[in-house]
Amino acid sequence: MSFLQVDQLPTAGRVAHAASSLDHPAGGGAVCAVRMAQLCGATVHFFTALGRDAIGERSRVELEARGLEVHVAWRDASTRRGVSMVDPGGDRAITVIGERLQPNASDPLPWTLLRDCDAVFVTAADPKALQACRSARVMTATPRVRLSNLRQAAVQLDALIGSGLDPGEQLPEQLGFPQPRLRIATEGAAGGVLSPGGRYQASPAPAPSIDSYGCGDSFAAGVTVGLAAGMEIGDAVRLGADAGAACSTWIGPYSAE
Repeated sequence: MSFLQVDQLPTAGRVAHAASSLDHPAGGGAVCAVRMAQLCGATVHFFTALGRDAIGERSRVELEARGLEVHVAWRDASTRRGVSMVDPGGDRAITVIGERLQPNASDPLPWTLLRDCDAVFVTAADPKALQACRSARVMTATPRVRLSNLRQAAVQLDALIGSGLDPGEQLPEQLGFPQPRLRIATEGAAGGVLSPGGRYQASPAPAPSIDSYGCGDSFAAGVTVGLAAGMEIGDAVRLGADAGAACSTWIGPYSAE
């Protein structure tokens, strides 16, 4: 993913200028895994699918450098790319290029490792892979796993964590699979809604907020780590809110530190 600080978001007939640019492996799964490793200081296994190309190989190397144990299902396809632009006011626009690649249960990945994991957060998987993930003590997921996959897997999630503002993450009340123990709909700086539990408040950012990319994934990482540590739901949500607020203070998903 390329992260650009632009003077204005693109509009028809206008030319935007970027003051700076960064390139990092990103997407919900990668960001959440890196943030989980930062928050808990323990080994985090990252299961993913990448294209057999320079971008895929570079992504693996950088994610390993960020402390992850990376397990890759290599595909004879192009690794998905993207561009995230943020203007001086913090407004953002994202364009993704190519098809999403996901690990499947049929891939030769060490799925049995999940049995010894305290928690797993799932952003993309087929139904049988979702069932393998349920062997972890705590399982959380995003609606972007896709409703059809969740219905076929028919597993109970400890938490279903998604954006309450993103149309791509809206699910019906009648899910068609076992009701998650907790549903969280995030609303950015307005906090969000827990079901059960009602509204929760966002955490104040420790510095000026300049980019919202990765904030939701950082929130999911904090909630997952908190639940794995045995925290009460309110404390796990607060850890997630703190992680999301911190992420808003830098460009892109990862701190320069």
